[in-house]
Amino acid sequence: MTQMLPIARVLGLMAMVMSSTHLLPIAASVIFEDGTLLPFLFSMVFNFTCGLLVWIATRHHRQDLRPRDGFMLVTLAWTGGAAFSTVPFLEAIPGLSFTDAYFESISALTTTGATVLVNLDTMPQAINLWRHLLQWLGGMGIIVLAVAVLPLLGIGGRQIFKAETPGPMKDTQLTPRITETAKNLWLVYVGITFLCALALRIAGMGWFDAVCHAFSTLSTGGFSTHDASIGYFNSVAIEAVMIYFMMVAAVNFATHFLVFRGKSFLPYLRDVEARPVWAVLIASSLGIAAYLYDAGTYESFWTALRHASFNLVSVATSTGYASVDYANWPVFAPIWMLFLSCLACSSGSTGGGIKMVRTLILIQQAFREMRLLLHPSAVSVLKVGGAVIPNKIIFAVLAFIFVYFISLAAFTLILLASGLDLVTSISATLASINNVGPGLGQVGPAGNYALLTDFQKWLLAFAMLVGRLELLTVFVLFTPGFWQK
Repeated sequence: MTQMLPIARVLGLMAMVMSSTHLLPIAASVIFEDGTLLPFLFSMVFNFTCGLLVWIATRHHRQDLRPRDGFMLVTLAWTGGAAFSTVPFLEAIPGLSFTDAYFESISALTTTGATVLVNLDTMPQAINLWRHLLQWLGGMGIIVLAVAVLPLLGIGGRQIFKAETPGPMKDTQLTPRITETAKNLWLVYVGITFLCALALRIAGMGWFDAVCHAFSTLSTGGFSTHDASIGYFNSVAIEAVMIYFMMVAAVNFATHFLVFRGKSFLPYLRDVEARPVWAVLIASSLGIAAYLYDAGTYESFWTALRHASFNLVSVATSTGYASVDYANWPVFAPIWMLFLSCLACSSGSTGGGIKMVRTLILIQQAFREMRLLLHPSAVSVLKVGGAVIPNKIIFAVLAFIFVYFISLAAFTLILLASGLDLVTSISATLASINNVGPGLGQVGPAGNYALLTDFQKWLLAFAMLVGRLELLTVFVLFTPGFWQK
């Protein structure tokens, strides 16, 4: 138990600092006079007090964190952060159960965007802002944020950063110090979010909606302030702006930083993931538009292209907005969109799924195995983007893919056993592990997750967590070796 004390100390500090995130919804509550001021004040004080008590009890336990401590800290930060984030929901929304409040919070922090709330159009503005703010914070990772703004932690941040950062290439740094790396990523994140909010305002949204949707677009979270999601606005300009920024959010933010620092677009051309990500999204949008037009779903190709491109990019980037009920399209289209959510995002982006770099490595490994079948004595190395990929990374990718598909099967089977139909079970599992949000069936774009049982919600909440933290980060905690000295 003594090994948990340094972790508890960091968690206490994080809780105190993160309590300051309540200031933005508090300001919104005052401006809009929506009656949620006291719930947010209580939540902020409660968060800060709990963090302070934990820190006081463990403040003398200062030591460097081991790699295994990083995994524990990340998992506890996400689960605990979601628990503390439920307080405003419970205080401000009458009759909301803790299960529903926690589901909404973990969905926000993992940028999944699955919701159990209805009547979003009349929801207090501060509550809507809180939902979107949680997604925005979760987008780049609350742990990276903590490393960037908490140099007073007195610990090495590398283990935490590696545990939380998506993708297999976790040793790549933009700057020599991990704190500077995290700060630079957040500066880029903040800057692009500001540009997105400004563009949405110019496209026709009010400032409140523009800020909220900028938060959920750059985080690829997909929450909206309206039950009809983006269909509420029925605006080609707004959809075009969001398509652009969703495609931006699907690319490694380290690449965006290099573009801004060098004032050149060359890093996009050199990024091994950016080109295939954008190529897959553009080609699939054109292909699904042609498919819908040929099937007679839309009378005009341009109408088909409008709806196909927005909804496909939204689902493929794991954002989860909807402008129409695409569950009514011919079944191939929504299935292809969900399939793309498995692989159409870069490592280091805010998107979910397997990530494009793992897909490229897996494809190259398959071709390498076929070459070795033909030429058993040949020396064959695996390259992605001209770089040789070490065998340890290839083995890690293969292990991840195995755990990914075993997890999909396990969660789906448990949901089936709990009484859900096949389509809902499979799509809800995919949408949760890939952090997409809406699926098909009962949890399609025209519905939400409110009709599920408490057991099903907790199971999918766990799926969201393991998906956001890339499976192995969480599952390693359940291995006997993790707890051995």
